[in-house]
Amino acid sequence: MFRGPFTLPQKSGADWIVIRTSASDAELPPAGTRIDPSFAGLMPRLEATSGAVIEADRGAHHYRFVGVEIRPAEGSFLFNLVLLGSTETSAGQQPHHIIFDRCYLHGDPLRGTRRGIALNSQFTAVVDSYLSDFKEVGADSQAIGGWNGPGPFKIVNNYLEGAGENVMFGGAAPSIDQLVPSDIEIRRNHFFKPVSWKIGDASYQGTPWTIKNLFELKNARRVLIEGNLFENNWAAAQNGFGILLTVRTELDAAPWAVVEDVTFVSNIVRRTASGFNILGVDDSSPSRNGRTRFVRVANNLFTDVSAAGQGGSGTLFQILNGASGLTIEHNTALHDGPVISADLLPSSGLVFQNNIVEHNEYGVFGSGKGIGLPALDYYFPGYVFRRNVLVGLAGVRPYPSDNFYPASLAAVGFVDLGGGDYRLSGASAYRRAATDGADVGADFKALSAATGQGTAVMAPGAPDRQRRKRGAIEPKPGGDVRTGAESGAGADE
Repeated sequence: MFRGPFTLPQKSGADWIVIRTSASDAELPPAGTRIDPSFAGLMPRLEATSGAVIEADRGAHHYRFVGVEIRPAEGSFLFNLVLLGSTETSAGQQPHHIIFDRCYLHGDPLRGTRRGIALNSQFTAVVDSYLSDFKEVGADSQAIGGWNGPGPFKIVNNYLEGAGENVMFGGAAPSIDQLVPSDIEIRRNHFFKPVSWKIGDASYQGTPWTIKNLFELKNARRVLIEGNLFENNWAAAQNGFGILLTVRTELDAAPWAVVEDVTFVSNIVRRTASGFNILGVDDSSPSRNGRTRFVRVANNLFTDVSAAGQGGSGTLFQILNGASGLTIEHNTALHDGPVISADLLPSSGLVFQNNIVEHNEYGVFGSGKGIGLPALDYYFPGYVFRRNVLVGLAGVRPYPSDNFYPASLAAVGFVDLGGGDYRLSGASAYRRAATDGADVGADFKALSAATGQGTAVMAPGAPDRQRRKRGAIEPKPGGDVRTGAESGAGADE
């Protein structure tokens, strides 16, 4: 054990300084494979009782951590385990080219820790690592969060556990004018909240941690979210949406804030009280600045999006206040609330096509406008709404003509509905019935390739266990993170 806090100093030259375990490469899982806590015995432990365990000086650069455990001293509460920048006022002052590779970062199991890594830096990567027990009572907590770093950022193949937002970009005003965290790659991670944090669950451990969502963008640009598993979210300190794209200018301290050019593809989202909450114009901005625009949500599987036992509303997509350029296509969703719920300013340019969804009571609902065409016409000017399978809608069908209405999920023609194989069987009427000639709903071959999970393990069954034995860790796609050119990871809290 090494007692900190530790500081990464600014240095000359572009050579890498590597801080790593003394264990041999053969003893660690290979690069491209996620670490887990069973390897902690091989790791040097860095800890502190106050401050951050690791803090970067202004301009610190080219540091790589491999196989290191970072934690608070036992019984200590820390605000950050790793603080990479905070209040710098120019890009030249920021830390850059810093990598965490196959590291184990965790808060105190009883007292928690507010944040694992504060990413207010440039050219930063977190890969193949395990971040857990980031939780706090009365304040937001994150495994990874950032607000004053421009990127690029790479967050790939990690286990990410946080009570507030598992990962968040935005949430505080940048101290650099016009800064938007950008060029963010988030791939093949497992976002998870233990149900032992959930009041009322049989496993509840007695501390009311502040629970909000699994992922949130408040200020971010050019973000790829691909091949992740998002799991377990319920209504508590927020209303239960798992994924939030909710632009915030921080009361116009950052009037330039945007959430734009976001691609959310080939992910699995399961066991959440509601799905997406998308806010177009910041309703807390006095000048009504801030915009969410150009978002694509495609080829995802949503299961157990449900208010039952989780609070919330079971809504799949809540779209509010003037979002623009939204494309939602080729998703398969099992949910018990509205398909879309809309309110405030109209959101132009919606494309909603080739999805399999449950209509339930309200389907596409607009506040003050009702269900179906009146809601689409008012809230989504210029919309496209085609070739969707709207399950369970009986009687009047107040939607555009080019859609489908099976009576039940069983009538859709899944390969194995009960077993969680949501591919369409050869007998399904919706095979090759999409606008592009493909199957309606998700492409499960592409989803399996992106997530690394088989096509028949998509159901909301037993979660990935947090404490796995050696030899049972998941493989991850490659991507050499040993040189700065390939590295990036972004954040904003």
